[in-house]
Amino acid sequence: MANNLLYSLARPLLFAMEPEAAHHFALPALRGLCHLGLGGLISKPAADVRTVMGVHFPNPVGLAAGLDKDGAYIDGLAALGFGSIEIGTVTPRAQPGNPQPRMFRLPKAEAIINRMGFNNGGVDAFVNNVQSSRFYQEKQGVLGLNIGKNADTPIERAAEDYLHCLQKVYPYASYVTVNISSPNTKNLRQLQGAGELDSLLSQLKDAQQRLADQHKRYVPVALKIAPDIDAEQIKTIADALLRHKMDGVIATNTTITRDAVQGLPHAEEAGGLSGKPVFELSNRVIRALKAELGEELPIIGVGGIFSGEDAVTKIQAGASLVQLYSGLIYQGPALIRECAAVLHNVRSY
Repeated sequence: MANNLLYSLARPLLFAMEPEAAHHFALPALRGLCHLGLGGLISKPAADVRTVMGVHFPNPVGLAAGLDKDGAYIDGLAALGFGSIEIGTVTPRAQPGNPQPRMFRLPKAEAIINRMGFNNGGVDAFVNNVQSSRFYQEKQGVLGLNIGKNADTPIERAAEDYLHCLQKVYPYASYVTVNISSPNTKNLRQLQGAGELDSLLSQLKDAQQRLADQHKRYVPVALKIAPDIDAEQIKTIADALLRHKMDGVIATNTTITRDAVQGLPHAEEAGGLSGKPVFELSNRVIRALKAELGEELPIIGVGGIFSGEDAVTKIQAGASLVQLYSGLIYQGPALIRECAAVLHNVRSY
C-alpha cells in the first residue's frame, strides 16, 4: 500500500516534467529518502532465491540497465526491493550522449522513446561509484554492470572498448552485461552479425578466463540483444553464445520499429522504443532463443512488463529472470513486488 500511495502522489509531478528532467529529479530524491532512513517505508518482496548463471538472485525481478547509467543511485534503487540491479551502460571514456531532447513519453501507448546515446561519466568514475555504495561494500545483493563502446570508437575497434571496460568492472560485478544492441550508438547493432559477434565473443571469453584466474573469482558474462532480429539472426546468435560458452543472454533491448505507436505524438522521434509496444517483440525473441538454447544457457527477459501476469508470460516464453524499466516509470515501485509475488511459484518452463 505504501508503494502505491507514494508513487500515486509523485507521478503527477514527475509526468508534468520533461522526461529527462523527471529522471534527474526522481533518482536524487530516492537517494535522499534512503539517506534519511525512509527506505523502510517501501514494501519489499518476499525472498525467492533463483540461481542463474551461478549467481544467487534474492528474487527473480531485476532492474534493467539504463536507469542508473553511472551507478550513482545504487543504494536508493536497492531500497525498492529488486532481486538484482543492473547499472550502465558505461563506456571507457566519459561522453555526453546525444543532444537534448532525447527522451519522450508516449502515454497512450505506455511507452518511452529514448536516444540517450550512452551518456555517462566513463568507467573509472563508474567503478568509484560502485565502490562507494553500501550495496557493494556490504554485499547486499546482485549487481550487474553493463558495458558498451564509445560513440567515436570505430566499429572495427569496438572489442577494445568492451575489453577495457570488462577489465575495469570485473572485480566489482556479480555479472557483466555486454550491450551490443542499443540503437542509439551508430553501427553498434552491426556487432550482432555472425563474423563480428564471433570475434567479439571469442575475445571476451579469453579475457573473462584470464580475469577469473587473476581475481580467483568467476564472474558471468551475458550478452544483451535487440528485438529487431529475424529467426536466422536469432539462430546465429544462439549458436555463437553456445560455441563460446557465454553465461547468459538478456532479451531484449529497445525496438526501432514504430508499428504499435503510429500516429501518436513523438512516434517519429529517432531512438529506441520501450514499454508495452516491445512486449510481444521481446517475447518472440525469447521463445526462439529458448528453442535454440534449451537448458544450456539462461535467458533474462525484459521488455514491456507492466503486471505480474506479464512477468509470468516472460517466464513461460523461456526466461529464468525478468527485468523492469518502462513499467517501473509508468506503474511505480509496487510493480516490483507484484511481479515477485506472482512469480513466487513460477519457475522456468
